[in-house]
Formats: sequence, structure tokens, C-alpha cells
Amino acid sequence: MELRMGSPAPPIKVENWLRGEPVTNFKPGKVYLVEFWATWCGPCVTAMPHLVELQEKHADSGFEIIGVAAGERAATADEARTKVDAWLTEKFSNLNYRIAFDYTGEMNKLWMDPSSSIGIPTSFVVDRDGHIAFIGHPAELDDVLPKVLNGSWRSSYEAKAADAKRIARNQSIARERSLTRPIYAKLRPAMQDEDWTAALLAIEEGLAVMPDSFHFRQIHADLLLHKLRDIK
Repeated sequence: MELRMGSPAPPIKVENWLRGEPVTNFKPGKVYLVEFWATWCGPCVTAMPHLVELQEKHADSGFEIIGVAAGERAATADEARTKVDAWLTEKFSNLNYRIAFDYTGEMNKLWMDPSSSIGIPTSFVVDRDGHIAFIGHPAELDDVLPKVLNGSWRSSYEAKAADAKRIARNQSIARERSLTRPIYAKLRPAMQDEDWTAALLAIEEGLAVMPDSFHFRQIHADLLLHKLRDIK
């Protein structure tokens, strides 16, 4: 089922709560920010001090942040959980919002995938009636959050236009990735093995499906001008 502005918020299904008390459901009358992030994600880490400020600023308005670490890179769930916990202790020992941990992929299936969200950080704002008010980048929250809190956001043209633009952009990215994924599956090993002929075949296959790709054109030119110049 598609998840967009106005949709009922999915449940929070996580393995552990690393910071703060567990949230079992979204309480009516409160606004929640569900923030998908990871320790390896530079923009996620950059956004965290501002999230701390937002939590402090709007706490009296019934606002709560839930950070969801659902994309940590580690061999096992235990390793990932320990890594996140240690990182939080070192970097944000006085964090003022909840942190949930999920290694199963369930949160991504419930939130990220149905909303066509591409990459992190991704912010989901849940309105006071338990419905999605906003999906996007945390950098946009300064403008959006006060309007959600005062009840003017979801009915505005600005909100509807922003959601439509987000969906179109993310669907375009998803389509592009579906086209480039098989190309890179051939190109990367060929480049690593310095098999320039195979690499050229792969990149020309890519240009056939995406002729306007600047990145593919760059690689194509480099192969012809440098890698293949001595091949007769």
C-alpha cells in the first residue's frame, strides 16, 4: 500500500529501544517525527544537533522525535546494535529524543518502501490524528513543523504540491536505478579486472537505455580516450 501525506501512519515495529522509553502507538493529540538514520550517513549525523534543538523547542507543543536506526551496516544484529549504542554514547551522550533499532528490515518495509523514499535521512511527520503529514528531508522541517503543529499544513496547497513533487522525484530515481543496476553489475567487475573491452560493452549497453546519462558518457569517453587507445 502506498504511503503518502494523509495516509495512516504505520506501526513502529523495532527490535530494541536504545534511548528513551518505547513507543507502542502514536497517541492522539501528539505530533511525532520518525527519523530514519544511520551512523555511517554523513547528512544524518549533520542533522542530529538540529533535531535536538527541535525536540527542545517544541516539546511543550506535544512533539516527540523517534530516531530509527534501520540501516546499520554490520554482519549481525548484535554487532549493529552494539555499534549504534557505542556511537551514541560517544557522540550524543545527552540526546533528548528516543532512538529505536531495527535490523530485520521490517521498519523499511513499513515506512521507507511504501513511501518510495530513496536514501536517508528521511523524516516522517505524524500528525495529531495519527496520519502522515510530511515525508522528506530533515532540512525542510524548520518550515514544515510549525505548520503541522498549528494544524495548517496538511490542508495547504504547499503541502500537496510538496508531496506530489517528492513522489515524482523519488519514482524517477527508482526507475533510473532499475535501469542502471544491471549495467553496473557488469561494469564494476570489468573495471576491477581491467577488462576494458567488457567495460566498453557494458557502458554502451547503458548508453543505449540512458543516452542522456552524463556519468555514462564520462566513462565511455575515458574508456575510448585512455583505456582502449592501445587496443588494436
